[in-house]
Amino acid sequence: MTVDNQSQTVESNSESKLSLSGDANTTDQDTFIRSRTWIPVRFTQTMWTLWILSVCALIVWTWRGGTFGVPSDIDIAWVPTQLFSIDGLTLIIWVTATFFSGIIHSYARRYLAGEQHQNRFFLSAFGFTVAVIILIVANHIVIFTLSWMIMGLLMTALIGHNRGWSQAQMAASFARRYFLISGTLIAVAGGVLWWTADVVTIDAAVGADVISGLSSLTIASVTIILVLAAMIQSALIPFHTWMLSSMTAPTPASALMHAGFVNAGGILLVRFGPIIEADTRLLIFIMLIGALSALGGKFLKTVQSDVKRKLGCSTIGQMGFMIMQVGLGFFAAAIAHLILHGCYKAYQFLSVGDTVKHVTPETVHEKTESKSELTISRIIITAIIAIIGGGVFTFITGKGATLDSGLLLSGLIVITTLHATQRILQHTTIAKHLRYGAIMIVFIPAIGVYGLLYAGIASIMEIGGVTPAVPTELTIAHGIVAGGFLISYVVIETEIYRRSHRLYVLLMNISQPPGETLLTTTEEYDDH
Repeated sequence: MTVDNQSQTVESNSESKLSLSGDANTTDQDTFIRSRTWIPVRFTQTMWTLWILSVCALIVWTWRGGTFGVPSDIDIAWVPTQLFSIDGLTLIIWVTATFFSGIIHSYARRYLAGEQHQNRFFLSAFGFTVAVIILIVANHIVIFTLSWMIMGLLMTALIGHNRGWSQAQMAASFARRYFLISGTLIAVAGGVLWWTADVVTIDAAVGADVISGLSSLTIASVTIILVLAAMIQSALIPFHTWMLSSMTAPTPASALMHAGFVNAGGILLVRFGPIIEADTRLLIFIMLIGALSALGGKFLKTVQSDVKRKLGCSTIGQMGFMIMQVGLGFFAAAIAHLILHGCYKAYQFLSVGDTVKHVTPETVHEKTESKSELTISRIIITAIIAIIGGGVFTFITGKGATLDSGLLLSGLIVITTLHATQRILQHTTIAKHLRYGAIMIVFIPAIGVYGLLYAGIASIMEIGGVTPAVPTELTIAHGIVAGGFLISYVVIETEIYRRSHRLYVLLMNISQPPGETLLTTTEEYDDH
């Protein structure tokens, strides 16, 4: 009995120790998990808090007529206005940047759950957003340039987040070179302004008295340098390969890149808008560059088979259209475009998995046959809907009612409506007799939303003293761009371009990123 009792006591003690050991392991595991998720949770909460504060600041600033209503008897001489400046454009971009970043932070918490280096990703993503916030508010050119470079370096860290892929590291290195060149160009432009006009702030550089004292050569030099920096950042042709090589980046990083990072090119040109618009010839030059990428991105997209690569080519085209709007003299339209494009691309990348579908050859054949159906009635109804879309935009914004660059802007809205209408008619599963009604109910109001957003942004920019639009006279160059868009629309809709093997090879070569960044062995995805 004594031996049995001792044996039972030993077993009981052993079970107690195992139980305690199990509880200790569970506690340690819970502590480890909490430590791993602390940074994502706090950074996500902070980002949404910043968005709420930005919205409140924009509302107060607008309600107060361009000020925050600080009483005159309060000494605010300590505010470093030489270093930072807040206006309507600043607040609009703050609201936009924090909103997109908040969505991406929230998505990344689920996407990267359990990933070994998720904290490193969130540190880079949060730091990137902070760099954007400082960039937007920066008034001193040195701070603006440093924020620009830091923003680029953090984006390369996100592109190369997966250090187990040599292709991701090569893509990050490839992009880093581009971003450093872009930042150096801004520094050079700032150096030219300091050397010729003795100014070190953006507000002083874009002042009328300073611009009037600059020579035509200085204005042209600064504008061309800034345009090159914007082209690199926005991945315009021929600087688009850094974007197409970054497809190994995690999906949240791609969303942050396409919804926010590439928009910096348009913001840069708008911030230095008074210098750019000082010479109409330079605006035409910017318009042509934007049009080239807008059309090029559309054609590059037609030869891509990868979903993310298609979205990348779409971004190239959309960024080209944004820069083109700057060249047309409509700064508020460019800002409205980058906001809407950011919303669209964030959604597209974060839901990219839903767009991957398995189709049979018969299904592809049926789709090809349906796309070639262009009846007279469809053409007429599509043209009427497109004209209605352009009319809605003109009615809301007033652009296109006079013979200036606004007419081309409205014309592009018409062509965009034509293209979107054809896409809906060819690919929707809605019954034929309901399709046209669906277009009128969905797409025409969307144009109205774009017009209202444009008008609202223009009003806010005017409150802050920023000129939202400087329409230019129509020239032969505007006619060439209009003709190019119209011809491209016809070529794409009729699929004439598919008959040229040389064109296909050319487009494939132009859209081909460096070979070192291509993940050719799909099994490598499973290893990381």
